Amino acid sequence: MLSGINADIEYGGKIYHVQTEDRGVNNPAVTTQLFLGGTIISTKKTSYADILKVDCLNDVVRDLMKDQHRSMVKDLLSGSFNLETKKDIKDISETKKEVAPDKKGLDDVILDYLSSDEEDK
Repeated sequence: MLSGINADIEYGGKIYHVQTEDRGVNNPAVTTQLFLGGTIISTKKTSYADILKVDCLNDVVRDLMKDQHRSMVKDLLSGSFNLETKKDIKDISETKKEVAPDKKGLDDVILDYLSSDEEDK
């Protein structure tokens, strides 16, 4: 398994993160993901199962990773992922999850459970 490629790309006033990984010979694929604000915007996966026996596998996989990474960056910079044109998606980079005041978060629920368990003893 080769080490991954990561890049932060500014486009349209936002910072996108592009991450490319080799899954290794047990799962022979290269995966590239485009993130905005921690949300996956796009994923591309390419299998290399058909070339596992090639002599210079690491070099071939590294080239595949670089090409796929560059392709995702190129698509981003060409406007292929212009989220403003999609009506269901708001500005993900500024979206915050808010918990309703009457709803408890998971940490609070667990803490309440553990506290009640101690009181029962």
